This record gives sequence, C-alpha cells and structure tokens, in this order.
Amino acid sequence: MTTRLPLFPLNTVAFPGVAVPLYVFEDRYRALVRDLLAEPDPTQRVFGITSIREGYEVTAPGDGEGHGAQSLHTVGTVMQLTEHERDEEGTFQIESVGRQRFRLHRIDGSGEYAVGEVDLVEDPPGEDLTPSAIEQAGRTLRTFEAYREQLGQLRGGVVLSGTFPTSPTFLSWSLSATCLLTGAEKQRLLETTDAESRLLLLRHLLAEEMRAMRAVPSLPATEVSRLRWSPN
Repeated sequence: MTTRLPLFPLNTVAFPGVAVPLYVFEDRYRALVRDLLAEPDPTQRVFGITSIREGYEVTAPGDGEGHGAQSLHTVGTVMQLTEHERDEEGTFQIESVGRQRFRLHRIDGSGEYAVGEVDLVEDPPGEDLTPSAIEQAGRTLRTFEAYREQLGQLRGGVVLSGTFPTSPTFLSWSLSATCLLTGAEKQRLLETTDAESRLLLLRHLLAEEMRAMRAVPSLPATEVSRLRWSPN
C-alpha cells in the first residue's frame, strides 16, 4: 500500500532500531519538524531518511525541483521523532529512531519540503526463529568480535563498545550501523531483504575489512559510527 512520507535526505544510511541524532537548521527541514511536532500522536511523528547517491546532483524520481533535490536511493528508513530541543534561532536538535524500511517511488516537491510516495517494507515473518538465522547471528557476532579486537589493536584499545541484541534481525541492523563500512556497503545492507542474508553479507564485508587491515596497517577511512542502538 502506497503512503506519503516527509523526506529528510542525508549523506548517511539509517537503519531500523537505531537512534539517529540530527541538527536541523535548513528552513525546509525546520518546517518539517514543526509539522511533526504539531501531530498530537507521538507515534505518528514519522519521516523518512533516504541516502543521497554519491556523485549525483540530479533530481530523484518525481518532480523534486525547487528543493535542490539530489538523486536518492530508493530504499530508506522510516524514522520516528522521539526527542527535540529548539533554540532561540529556531533550529532543532532532534532524536529519531528507525522503525522500518520503505521503498521510494516518487517525490512531490510542491510544498515546503519534499514528500515521498512510498511503500512500507515488512521484514519476513518469523525469520528470527529459524535455526539457520540464529546460527548466522552467532557466527557474525564472533566475526565482529574479531574485527573489533583487530581494530582496537590498531587504535591502542577497543573503539567499538556496547552490547548488541540477540535477535538476528535487530543484530543485523545494529551491526550494520556500528561497523566501519562505506555508505555504499551500508546501503547494500539496508536493501538486503532478510536478516540471514544480511548477516552473511556483514560477515563477508568484515572479513574483507580485516584482510585489508592486515595487508595495510592503517585505519579505515570511515569514522566510528556515533549512531546508537535503540530497542524502541
């Protein structure tokens, strides 16, 4: 079922279950936040984060002109605004949490900010209960621990800390947000259709990263993710 969703394009990838802090200063996104806060039901204060395609400056699917819209990936994440602070100048510091994925079909740029026509993407039912998904979760977490240890040795200590959920689905999302991967790799993980395949891809990407770190003893170019896991 197609629905309309306000869009907040970013040069990053957001994941379900992961908290994303945002500093909102552009007029169009201030208007978006004000409209969200006018919604009396906090659970309906939702918008979409979709990643901007690197190297493109053309309009995404739809009409988007007039907003300087750039080419967007068509799979993004529905975010719920959970906390906010407004300063005297009218800018916002907000906290948002990923709820589920969406697929973008068209952009309406006729208003103050872009609104997408999207389909919500549901995860396959019961996938967290399959023995193969549970096995993949354990294997991927062990690979991540080895990756974290190797990265910590390069930086003189552990740099990726914290506990992770046991659910294969939410483990796949939290590791996708935490690991030092490129934007293209994170978008690929977001677009992977099920947790088992996502965990397998994560393990492959981490193994490649560890091989690269062993071959060239320098740090990955990507900064440590500051996104936080949230079970809400």
